[in-house]
Amino acid sequence: MKKEYLITEKPWKALLLFALPMIIGNLFQQFYTMVDSVVVGRFVGENALAAVGASYALTTVFISIAVGGGVGASVITSRYFGARDYGKMKLSIHTALTVFLVTSVVLGGAGLLFARQIMTALHTPADVLGDATVYLNIYFLGLPFLFMYNILSAMFNALGRSKIPLYLLIFSSLFNIVLDVFFVRELAMGVPGVAWATLIAQGISAVFSFVILVKELSRFIPNESTGKEQGVCGSALFDRTEFLKMARVALPSILQQSTISVGMMLVQSVVNSFGAQVLAGFSAAMRVENICIVPMSAMGNVMSSYTAQNIGAGKFERVKQGYHTGYGIVAAFAVLICLIVELTYRPLVQLFLGEEASAAAYQTGMAYLQFIGWFFVLIGIKMITDGLLRGAGDMVMFTVANMVNLGIRVFASMIFAPEFGVAVVWIVVPIGWAANFLISFAEYRTGKWIGRHEKNSATDEAAI
Repeated sequence: MKKEYLITEKPWKALLLFALPMIIGNLFQQFYTMVDSVVVGRFVGENALAAVGASYALTTVFISIAVGGGVGASVITSRYFGARDYGKMKLSIHTALTVFLVTSVVLGGAGLLFARQIMTALHTPADVLGDATVYLNIYFLGLPFLFMYNILSAMFNALGRSKIPLYLLIFSSLFNIVLDVFFVRELAMGVPGVAWATLIAQGISAVFSFVILVKELSRFIPNESTGKEQGVCGSALFDRTEFLKMARVALPSILQQSTISVGMMLVQSVVNSFGAQVLAGFSAAMRVENICIVPMSAMGNVMSSYTAQNIGAGKFERVKQGYHTGYGIVAAFAVLICLIVELTYRPLVQLFLGEEASAAAYQTGMAYLQFIGWFFVLIGIKMITDGLLRGAGDMVMFTVANMVNLGIRVFASMIFAPEFGVAVVWIVVPIGWAANFLISFAEYRTGKWIGRHEKNSATDEAAI
């Protein structure tokens, strides 16, 4: 079947076929927050950019929960798809959607209750606290849409249909741009305007995604060999056994996806203490960095689906071939990104900051990008190694590696930045990436991940 190219095509071709639509789609997803920052920075002012930036650290944590949960759930779905067990595949999708819809409602409600207290705890400058809280409250209203869209996208990716999320992201991103400009420039809504624009665009994307997924699933008929009972289960909205399988992979995956975001949120409190001007420059640089790491993050997610599908098909040697191929792909991306960033860091920062922005804001943003541009290869090899372990269900050392990464970045920033300056915040980033990779790679070299699938499957059967 054409949809099974992850287990049939040559590894380099399979990875690129899957990765390129995902990379383009993720770039458009980054445009949501990037356009928010560009519009408020250009049309409202430096403090508005700082307000959105202060909120962004926290909102990215929730995005990471949604993305990490989706990637983790898609590993189970990918295995069933690779094994052509379509009854359980549908059941796993239904369970994922139900669980994360409930989760998003609970988190959104809690966020609305404590948004201002959270921003105060993060030492948000007083002159941007009000706008940051307003932006965050509107964001929490749209959290169910954000979660559903990301989970639905992960399910499409698990089925080898990564072009569908791409098309929807292109539409919603362009729609978000139009709404941003209209609400802020024409209606003068300021920071709330960009927040409402994002909510509306994401809401429409989530509804469209759900309708398309329902249509896609109707094409998969459970195999006769799986029996009538499995077909009935495939129509259920929730299954405890499938939930436990997903939780085993999804929870560490959420932790991994959230590592950078949680670290950034904690580090944000350190940056906030340097004032709104430094925060504005830092926010601009972070937007650029997040776009730069999109290919690396996408390759990590691709490696998870690739590994899971091939394990489901019993092709363990093919997993190793794909992993080695992944090195070359992320290295090529890293060289290209480095050249672009080092040659254009000044105009990239200027894209976010208006002409009236302070020298401190420009200096902070440019210093960050000049330094970090040389190290994207580290996050590339970290991501594909993590992706393989996650796809194989080898989650213990995977979790340890990412916690070490988080610890290095947070504690070094909190201890040394107040003494030696804000530059410490970005100097420790590649150190954390390198430590994460070395731990994950050492686990890969042991070969223990090869047996994790059988062990997890036996545990799952015992839990039934």
